[in-house]
Amino acid sequence: MATQATARTERGFSFLRTAIALQTLTLFLQAVSAGLLLTSSSGATLHDVGARVMYGASMLYVLAAVLAWKPGGGSLRPVWHASGFLALASVQVVVGIAHVPAVHVPLGVLMFGLSALALARR
Repeated sequence: MATQATARTERGFSFLRTAIALQTLTLFLQAVSAGLLLTSSSGATLHDVGARVMYGASMLYVLAAVLAWKPGGGSLRPVWHASGFLALASVQVVVGIAHVPAVHVPLGVLMFGLSALALARR
């Protein structure tokens, strides 16, 4: 019985780690597409599509955190981290649409750093 619970917990944490890795990758790709905004006409389209993918990855992180917590019996802390990150992603989308680069760019850097930190801690 204990091995079943351990296997479920490991699967939950594996899914959580994968979700964080995907989120970190999408944030990195957003930085690349932001650079393309300055040099290419297709940069805006890539950045727009990337924003949607990044937001979806943030929602997947919340789902993975809930699944690692509730059925897996893990800690509630990742759920709070994922929810906070989704809130940051929401602010990031709003300031991006509003074209406020003074907030959008530093927030993007902060989000990438926090996501990389969360990935390193898993």
